[in-house]
Amino acid sequence: MLSVAVAALHERDPDLLWPLVAAALPELCGGEALIYKLDDWSEDGGTLGLSSDVAPEFGGLGEEAMGLLRQGYPFAGHYAAAPDRVPVTARTAAGRAWGASRTARLLDELLDVDHVLGIPLPESGSPITGCLVYRSGRDFTEDEVRVAGRLQPLLSGIEQQRQLLERWRRTVAPDAETPEAGLTPRETTVLLLLTDALTAAAMGRRLGISERTVHKHVANIYRKLGTHDRLGTVLRAQQLGLVPTPASLR
Repeated sequence: MLSVAVAALHERDPDLLWPLVAAALPELCGGEALIYKLDDWSEDGGTLGLSSDVAPEFGGLGEEAMGLLRQGYPFAGHYAAAPDRVPVTARTAAGRAWGASRTARLLDELLDVDHVLGIPLPESGSPITGCLVYRSGRDFTEDEVRVAGRLQPLLSGIEQQRQLLERWRRTVAPDAETPEAGLTPRETTVLLLLTDALTAAAMGRRLGISERTVHKHVANIYRKLGTHDRLGTVLRAQQLGLVPTPASLR
């Protein structure tokens, strides 16, 4: 997963970050397939991201079947009822009701899988967001569930990176050739947070990195932009079109 994290930090296209995760995460947790949901676990709406090996199986599903997958049974109810975001299996969350549920029957018919492991993003409140990992045969072991828990901070950091890159793409002349001044994707997201006037500690919490690492990124940004302080850096970045100007945010 470390290689995935490194690849994600060097990826500038936010649409490609979670497909990178989806390709590697199931095997680490003892799974075979994965769905990630970055919006509400609700049958009424929301998009589903699928690992590439199972995506073709979902092509012909009707709205009712897609609704069952969107609602994330039984995890949406489980996490809504408690503040913790510890990974849990469907059988643990729902007990005997899981095997008899419509969702379990659909997954058995569609993918020939029996068990699901829910991995919510640790900071998600409402809506609950995260990943669902699937496997057939035996249920996920306690060790595999613990591994999933250790991966949560990494997944949260990747999602924060995706959101900031998406914000950058949406607000900084998306149809223009914007110069990047040699900044890495991670430096670009730190620069965007500089415009929000966040402290280094707050940026570290947002990105899931240490305050010391934030300072290293900021120093690199100063060097590449030829600036020496935050205000000068933000103004220079706005001149270069690297971050939105106040007028573009109106």
